[in-house]
Amino acid sequence: MSFTHQVLVRWSDIDSYDHVNNVRYFDYLQEARIAFLAQVMGTTGDFFAEYPCVLASQTVDYLRPILLRHPPYDVDVWIESVGTSSYTLGSRIMDRSGESDDVYAKAESVVVAVDGTTHAKRSLGEAERAALLRHVATT
Repeated sequence: MSFTHQVLVRWSDIDSYDHVNNVRYFDYLQEARIAFLAQVMGTTGDFFAEYPCVLASQTVDYLRPILLRHPPYDVDVWIESVGTSSYTLGSRIMDRSGESDDVYAKAESVVVAVDGTTHAKRSLGEAERAALLRHVATT
């Protein structure tokens, strides 16, 4: 299952080269990741209170500069794999406003489940793991 979250570029996202600063890509990916995981887990409140986790690593391939404009860009998110205490998400920032789908960035994020009090790594709960596995993307 792929999920799409739309992001608008803000004036404050723009750097001196008149495109989105590379650090802001991480913000866009985070917004989409949280919205996606809340939907996958069916949470209506604070996702992190119900399913505490941390981002362990994230890599981004910058393919083209994002510019300030309206309409929004799309951030697609999907689950690539699920382990015992972690899972890997794939993401891409897209422009679907024209005749073709242009990819601006690709990312891979590893999320680790943690105990909400001690912040120590924990195993994924049964329901949590089942929900994640139901949404692993098939290629």
